[in-house]
Amino acid sequence: MATPSIAKSSARCCSARSIGGRKPSRPSSISCAGRRRISAPSIDAACRVYSEAITHHPDNPMGHVNLANLLLRANKHEQARTHYEAALRADPDHAPAHQGLGAVLADNGDRDGAQQHFLRGFRGHAISTLPYRGSSPPVALLQLVSSGGGNIPTASFLDDCIFLTSVVVTDHLDPSLPLPQHQLIFNAIGDADLCEPALEAAVRLVARSSAPVINDPRAVMKTGRISNASRLGAVPGVVTPRTIAIARDLLAGQGGARAIADHEFTFPLLLRSPGYHTGRNFIIVENAAELSAAAAGLPGRDLLVIEYLDARGSDGSARKFRVMMIGGKIYPLHLAISRDWKVHYFTSDMADKPHHRLEEAAFLADMPAVLGDRACRALEGIRDALGLDYAGIDFGVSADGDLLLFEANATMVIAVPDDDERWAYRRTAITGIIDAVVAMIRQKAATPLSTSPGL
Repeated sequence: MATPSIAKSSARCCSARSIGGRKPSRPSSISCAGRRRISAPSIDAACRVYSEAITHHPDNPMGHVNLANLLLRANKHEQARTHYEAALRADPDHAPAHQGLGAVLADNGDRDGAQQHFLRGFRGHAISTLPYRGSSPPVALLQLVSSGGGNIPTASFLDDCIFLTSVVVTDHLDPSLPLPQHQLIFNAIGDADLCEPALEAAVRLVARSSAPVINDPRAVMKTGRISNASRLGAVPGVVTPRTIAIARDLLAGQGGARAIADHEFTFPLLLRSPGYHTGRNFIIVENAAELSAAAAGLPGRDLLVIEYLDARGSDGSARKFRVMMIGGKIYPLHLAISRDWKVHYFTSDMADKPHHRLEEAAFLADMPAVLGDRACRALEGIRDALGLDYAGIDFGVSADGDLLLFEANATMVIAVPDDDERWAYRRTAITGIIDAVVAMIRQKAATPLSTSPGL
């Protein structure tokens, strides 16, 4: 999902006053309290605080933007849009409101409309340095992001008590501006299908600095779904789904089934709008009769047509493993098991099935024993082919021990489980991965501060 008000929404601290039930004298006091609650389990509580701010200060655009940012995080796009638009009525040049409204439009498939708001939102605001809360000298880094999403979620490991982070929206950066001082560049732009302009700008930015880089943007640019299906399919032990792009209007029209046949695809197959994650705009088409309506219901000029790989086990449930590749080492992150073909951890059967959690615990404790030698060697081959410092792989394992590749790129999130005791077995593995990311960043950043040369 595109991150609204990228720089401001990344900050996790604020010197808030207690509002104590009293009507605040300034909207900023409630806004600070709401920002403090963003990291709490209940987004609804923060929404109530911001709603109170709006009640008392309806013409203050930042209150609307703060509430809209939370609503967008909760995937309440239309409600978020209402508040971004209210902020722009109060201040037509309000940059965070343009950034947020652009994020809503991008998520809804209106990339052109989103770009117009991003242009206004990030003009003059493409670099933002976040607050630092640590007591020791910080590790100064540049975090490169794309305005329209497709970025690595970094909140779990870019701790503002360790890192002084300057966020750079590369696709809207004025190249004449000097870069903030930095010891390291963390390229958080991860979606090669969505973020080509931002990645091209990131390549130019990296060339201006002598600092080490995590996730060279040139390597990320090779990780599009079509490219991965081709090159990673050559790795021994890896089965990749054939993937091509076809115009949506063609698939939705009378010639759609013929186009599928001409490309030698069979049903069932998968259709996906490029640039979306967490299962959004990603569907299965069981037969030719369903194709036209299915394609018409997806956003985008072109759709990805993807071969369906059956990852069901003998029990009829599909399994999707995820590993993270951090600094060249492979770590097991999770196993999701579901009766549905589209397996995502947050919609899988894990919470309600103790035997599924036991199976995941075994994977986390001894990955080679669960996957087998062939699949583990395949993971190593994918790691070497990608050449990324931070990335993830989603996959299944066939009955023959082959790795069924679903996805391999940098956009993978390390989601920290809540305090429910059912997830206690996951915490050691996840904490270990986060520690590995922080250690990798520290190790790469162990050089003097760098500034952009020749400016």
